[in-house]
Amino acid sequence: MTFTIRTATEADLPALRAVMALAIDTLQQGFLSPEQIVASRAVMGLDTQLIADRTYFMVEEDGVLAGCGGWSNRATLYGGDHSVSLRRPELLDPARDAARVRAMYTHPDFARRGVGRLILDHCERVAAEAGFGAIELMGTMSGQPLYAACGYRPVETVTDDVDGVPVPLVRMRKELTKSRD
Repeated sequence: MTFTIRTATEADLPALRAVMALAIDTLQQGFLSPEQIVASRAVMGLDTQLIADRTYFMVEEDGVLAGCGGWSNRATLYGGDHSVSLRRPELLDPARDAARVRAMYTHPDFARRGVGRLILDHCERVAAEAGFGAIELMGTMSGQPLYAACGYRPVETVTDDVDGVPVPLVRMRKELTKSRD
């Protein structure tokens, strides 16, 4: 079986949201308490600006959605449409700012099969082609091992408080090379 990657469209939103909900509820087990998993929904999810910007991608295997994620040249680091306080839509300057990796989710049935790495590689390549020399993301506890294995380094630990429930996150960064093979 071979994975394919394509740009997500508005027609894909129901499938994307379903995979995100399943990934949040399933893949964070063992990393967060049940209360933290529920609270994390307030700071996770899809920012549809990524769909509009055509920087959000889907990985499929034989037409089945295996995962999704994207990159952005906007200042928002994390959060979905419902995370209004986290939104920063201004454009980044590739000469001084790091691009963003956003909304990375893998369907639990496809976990640890290279889906996340495929999306990261694709996002890094496209961001480098757009002139960015670095890329950052806000990693969940369950995502941090993948990001570290892909060369991302912790920049700061953040706790997002959702109605008194702490949701731990780690801002991570990777330097990009302009020409990638």
